[in-house]
Amino acid sequence: LRSNREEDNKMTQYGFFVDVSKCTGCKTCMVACKDGHFAQPGMNLRKVREYSGGTWRKTNEGAWKQDVFAYYVSLSCNHCSDPACVKVCPTGAHFKRKEDGLVVIDTKKCIGCGMCAKACPYDAPVLDAQAKKMRKCDGCLDRLSQSKAPLCVEACPQRAIAFGPIDELRKQYGKVDAVAPLPEPSTKPNLVLRLPKRGSQQVGSTQ
Repeated sequence: LRSNREEDNKMTQYGFFVDVSKCTGCKTCMVACKDGHFAQPGMNLRKVREYSGGTWRKTNEGAWKQDVFAYYVSLSCNHCSDPACVKVCPTGAHFKRKEDGLVVIDTKKCIGCGMCAKACPYDAPVLDAQAKKMRKCDGCLDRLSQSKAPLCVEACPQRAIAFGPIDELRKQYGKVDAVAPLPEPSTKPNLVLRLPKRGSQQVGSTQ
């Protein structure tokens, strides 16, 4: 038995781990998510962002040296602890689930105004033009109810994505939650990243 009522009421917050050092930018996670959620053309609930930089330089001896790098970051909704989308939603359609901390959209309340998309620093909410509703990653709630991993986790050929209680992910992989081209983690994203061996840039860097 847990020792006190505070522990009983403590919410288990779920989140994602992304191993940027393993990601090859194949976009299998993005395609699996899109296919599994019947997303319309041009609508992606998970995106893979590329970041590159460096240059070639000629030394005084006439040799060429380079520090060129590139890496990819697979990203969806980070189910933030301080979600901007929930704050700006005029109808209360966006809300954070008490049982697992996942940020979801009540489609019955959503009016498709797009305020959430403008507020989210990660571009997670997208408009379903046919339904005139906003959509975003919900952690594959239907699969979680069957004790299955989200589609992106299952599909990744490099096993570069994991999903689970964020405290456990942070204990295993650390607490890094931002790298260029991602923004400052002002919304307290429930995300853990393993950085690439070369070229990982500070948040806010542009290449």
